[in-house]
Amino acid sequence: MEELFNKLNITPKDINLYKTAFSHSSYVNEHKVKNDYERLEFVGDAVLDLVVADYLYNNYKETEGEMTKVRASYVCENANYAYSEGLGLENYILVGNGEKESGLKKAIVADIFEALMGAIYIDLGYATVKSVILKIVKPYIENNITFFSDYKSSLQEYVQTEQKSLEYNLINEEGPAHDKRFTVEVKIDNIVYGIGTATSKKEAEQMAAKEALEKMVK
Repeated sequence: MEELFNKLNITPKDINLYKTAFSHSSYVNEHKVKNDYERLEFVGDAVLDLVVADYLYNNYKETEGEMTKVRASYVCENANYAYSEGLGLENYILVGNGEKESGLKKAIVADIFEALMGAIYIDLGYATVKSVILKIVKPYIENNITFFSDYKSSLQEYVQTEQKSLEYNLINEEGPAHDKRFTVEVKIDNIVYGIGTATSKKEAEQMAAKEALEKMVK
């Protein structure tokens, strides 16, 4: 991990925090290790949200709604996955044999980024994790590289213009608590126009809306 710490320009105090940040529950269960990364991921998610929100507030003049959309683009699974890949975090992730055989899931690679940020925050404090996050995220924001579009809002606007009804339904939920997959359908005037599957209901709804928009603009 020394190479990673050098890349991030940090000097850890508690190395065990970082080992936990890279330990997936499947690895913990197989090796009888005490903790997986999920608690650190929870903290990292909140810290990432705050740092990006603070940066947008101090550097841009958008309204609350506009800033919320921009933040959503840089604090989401697709963005976290890109940050993880850029740092090579997949090389440090510890998973169980079953996960190894099925291939490392995108959601796990994305979660690890938040877990690592959580570890840095707890170990070295807010100022340090803020510096690390901005070094990683700012280039994407400044170069307008986006990871997420608010397809639901776009679909809502389209449907309102056409005076049609719109509803989202959760049609399937599977997997263990740490690795849920949600499938959502979107209906317009009671006809299914799109289906989306993701690791959260919100992203599944966005994927369903994206598919519906693609069908409607053809």
